[in-house]
Formats: sequence, structure tokens, C-alpha cells
Amino acid sequence: MTGYGQAVVAYKEKKIHVEVKSLNSKQLDLQTRITSLYREKEMDIRQMVTAAVERGKVDLCIWVEQDAAANASLINGALVENYYQQVKTISEKTGIPMPQDWFQLLLRMPDVTTRTEQEVLADEEWAVVRKAVDQALKALTDFRKQEGAALEKKFTEKVDNIEQLLAEIEPYEKMRVEKIRQRIVEGLQQIPGVEYDKNRLEQELIYYIEKLDISEEKQRLTNHLKYFRETMENGHGQGKKLGFIAQEMGREINTTGSKSNQAEMQNIVVKMKDELEQIKEQVLNVL
Repeated sequence: MTGYGQAVVAYKEKKIHVEVKSLNSKQLDLQTRITSLYREKEMDIRQMVTAAVERGKVDLCIWVEQDAAANASLINGALVENYYQQVKTISEKTGIPMPQDWFQLLLRMPDVTTRTEQEVLADEEWAVVRKAVDQALKALTDFRKQEGAALEKKFTEKVDNIEQLLAEIEPYEKMRVEKIRQRIVEGLQQIPGVEYDKNRLEQELIYYIEKLDISEEKQRLTNHLKYFRETMENGHGQGKKLGFIAQEMGREINTTGSKSNQAEMQNIVVKMKDELEQIKEQVLNVL
């Protein structure tokens, strides 16, 4: 879900900047900073973001870079002339000398350089802003697709590694049955004067070995690995499902570890856990 997009468009003397950033989040969490002129269109902008971004913590910022000459305050000539006539009349009536620096006096008078007109958002300008938002969202989506392709490659590598490690368990699994039997028999033989029923011993061994059997865990883990690959191929919007599958994979690996009473098998289980942990860290970044 991590991504970044920006766009800059021109409208008359303005440069309109749009910037969109996204981070991981379970739902869509949108924060906006929009210049005052375009704030009336915030709901339209939010709908555009919602349509383009399914989930994630999204920050959208729109600001305007305006030409200094166009943004300069205009001097109200009529008001300046009016102030001049008032000062002149007062001077003539009272005998107070006329000021030496007229401009300095008049430019300090109220509202002489204050802009009284209020800027209104025209449909033409809104169309330009909308285009900029579209461009920024498209750049964000393209960025996310690139990140997604890299994640898919990494996930495939990790799933392949787990599958390979699972296959490496099999030789040790077969060896441990005979080792368990041999260890129990040797233990019984070391106890002096003990006689045991070989048939009963075989029955107990079968029961004990069945409790340590990991055939079902291996089969379920294999199915989860296959389902994980299939889900990745189904397109976007599968992030939550991939997270659930990864949790199920973890359960099977943990159960395999609890049943693995052999050092070599335990080492392989630890490696599988490490590969799975790397998947879990990155699956949060998938839509």
C-alpha cells in the first residue's frame, strides 16, 4: 500500500501542485490539506481518492504557487484621491501645513492597498485541478503496482523456500521412527531382569509414533502454499486473504515443530519460521 504520486499543472498565472502519499492501514484513512479556494470541492476530491485507493493511510495535499505580480495588491486610486482631497480641505480650514511626503501618508491610510475582491473558483479552473488530482492518483497507483510486482517476486521466493524446507524434513522423519524404536528397546534392555511382550511393545510404539506423525501438517501446509500462490495470481485486493493464509501456514509449521523431537527437524522448522516471518512483515503492504 505504500506509494507516492504528484502532479503539477498550470492555470493562468498559477501553478497547482497535488501530492499524494500512502502508507499501510487496515482501512482507508484519508487526511487532506487543501488550499482555501478549492476547499468547496473537498467532497469531490475525497470521492476521487476513494475510487482510486481501496485502503491505506493517505495524505493528500493541494497548494498553489502564484506569480508574485499577479498576487500583488492593487492601489485603490479613487480612495487615494479621496483621502488627498480630505487632507487638503482640512489643511485649508485649520491652517495646518500640508504634508511634505504625500505618498507615504496616503499609502498608510486604511484600505488603500487592501484587496477587496474575493476569488471565486471557476469551472475551468476546477477542471484543471481535477486533472491534476487524477494525474497524482495515477502516479500513486503506478508506484504501488511497481511495489506490488517486487513483493510478488519476494513472496514467491519465500514460498518456494518453505516448500523446499518441507521436503528436506522427509528423510529425517523416516529415520526417526527406527531411532525411537531402537532407543526404547535399548532402554528396556538396560534394566536388569525385565521381560517385555514384543507384540505389546510394537503396539505402544505405533501409538507413540502416531502422536508424533506430521503427515497431516505437511499436507495442510502444502495446500496453504498452493493457495497462497493462487491468491497472488487473482489480482489486487487480496492482501487480507494472504494475511489469513500466512497465519494458517504458521499454525502448521508450529505444530510440526512441536512434534519434531529431532534436532535436524527442529533446525528446518526454525528456517521455515524465518521465511514465513518475512512474508508476514510484507503482507501488510498488500492491498
